[in-house]
Amino acid sequence: GQIFDRNGLIVAENEPSYRITIVREDAGDVADVIARLSNLVELDEDELNRALAEMKRSAPFLPVTVADRVSWEDISRVAVNAPALPGVTPEVGLSRHYPMTTAFSHVVGYVSPVREANLSRYEDPDPLLRIPRFQFGQIGVESKYEDILRGRAGAKRVEVNAVGRVMRELDRREGEAGADLQLTIDGRLQDYVRARLGEESASVVVMDLEHGDILAISSSPAYDPNKFVRGISSADYGVLRDNDHRPLASKTVQDAYPPGSTFKMVTAMAALNAGIIGPEETVWCPGHLDVGGRRFHCWKRAGHGHMNLETSLRESCDVYYYDLALKVGIENIAEMSRKLGLGIAHDVPMSAVTSGLIPDKAWKRRERGAEWVIGDTVNSAIGQGFVLTSPLQQAVMTARLAIGRNIAPRLIKSIDGVETPSMAGESLGLNENHLRWIRRAMFAVSNNRRGTGYGSRIADEAYRMAGKSGTSQVRNISAAERARGVINNRDLPWNRRDHGLFVNFAPYENPKIAVSVVVEHGGGGSSAAAPINRDVTLQALFKGDPPLSAYPSGDHARIKAQQERISRERQTRDPEGTSRA
Repeated sequence: GQIFDRNGLIVAENEPSYRITIVREDAGDVADVIARLSNLVELDEDELNRALAEMKRSAPFLPVTVADRVSWEDISRVAVNAPALPGVTPEVGLSRHYPMTTAFSHVVGYVSPVREANLSRYEDPDPLLRIPRFQFGQIGVESKYEDILRGRAGAKRVEVNAVGRVMRELDRREGEAGADLQLTIDGRLQDYVRARLGEESASVVVMDLEHGDILAISSSPAYDPNKFVRGISSADYGVLRDNDHRPLASKTVQDAYPPGSTFKMVTAMAALNAGIIGPEETVWCPGHLDVGGRRFHCWKRAGHGHMNLETSLRESCDVYYYDLALKVGIENIAEMSRKLGLGIAHDVPMSAVTSGLIPDKAWKRRERGAEWVIGDTVNSAIGQGFVLTSPLQQAVMTARLAIGRNIAPRLIKSIDGVETPSMAGESLGLNENHLRWIRRAMFAVSNNRRGTGYGSRIADEAYRMAGKSGTSQVRNISAAERARGVINNRDLPWNRRDHGLFVNFAPYENPKIAVSVVVEHGGGGSSAAAPINRDVTLQALFKGDPPLSAYPSGDHARIKAQQERISRERQTRDPEGTSRA
């Protein structure tokens, strides 16, 4: 079966492939036949040795490929000389091809020759899987839907005489084509996200708020799945394996990060839901809070002064949430986290989907053999400590805050033309006033001059977003370092810099999408993740390059140059995929 995007763009297809096979029991003297074949067709020594090894392992009646990706001229020469080549057959087969190369690699995955681990999935494996070099879905959608994509082979039962000559056909069962899949992903948007991320170690998820459709889900850097189809070389695999930006990792669903300040909405909702705070109650922030003999610092050393719910989210005051943690407790925070979609391995057909980690007292006792302490709650309240979330979970959290339903992600739109169920979800049962207060505060983050996301705001009032920045530490800051001044992220090695996060929903007045962005070691959510988030949001809403008027006037020249550069790069890097789109 083929795989398409939501608009019918081909994402995984089958292309003709010319090859030459040999059946051991029909060939007789295999070495002699191969010697004659080598006079007609140039045989690769490594490929030939691999074929000979396969023959020894395989049943004698199974065809083994001795030359793959040969030319039509090679096929013709073998066909003309067929009487002198017993057991040799020139074939036109099909091989998987991914026209958009790196854009869908972490979603669709790839096929490659069947492995023993693949066979172990079945009690009685399909005989097709015993054919050497038969292609099998290894990761992603190709793996999760392997059985329905593969289809079913035909078979015939024949009567033969004593020397094996076929006398008559007794019955026949026709084969069945595999099912076609349609993804919820918009291929144009997915390709834009790939180009916008460039070589950053980053991830983006865009989620539709009507049915939960994932419109884009991209990890960067990526890899070309076509290299895996016939077996990737050791050299090519080594380059991918040794890259510190981890191109093989599906960061959107597989990786979990401390969410940092994007988690503050969860803590606030937990406190509101428990009736502990109101929107106008204030907390004094002097730049730190002493709890249990330990000092917990705010990111703003001089402090924010008096903070209420909206201003604390707008300016991302840590002390407000430290204080809130003491009042609300970890159990309320954990319960709200799960209600908003965190700590859950969402059911999407991608590989190694993580559940992240939403800690509570029972978890620490079970996993760490220790009792929960108040400092654990204080750290958790600002998305640090033990808390871990994936970019997909962050998008789900933001979507649920935006619309108040337990919406869930959907990646498969239809199977053989039959629509899959909507994941719109029912009401979360949360107080609508509480949700409005959180949304209004998120709007201030992106649209108030004092908001941490104001520098990446949307100028067009019809498309303005409500967002939240987050910066998660990946290293401990000692008291001595704080005393002399915390080292700027720019002065640290790349892998010791903070992660940058930004989430949003848009448009604010009539939410259509939720977007999450994580930039590994980007240094800060507002500086690294927010600009990407804003650009992706506008691309999704406008279904292409937005007009420059959607951006603040000071950004026009830079955005115009960026749009032109990305357009050139997309055409240069992947002209086939672009033309198909």
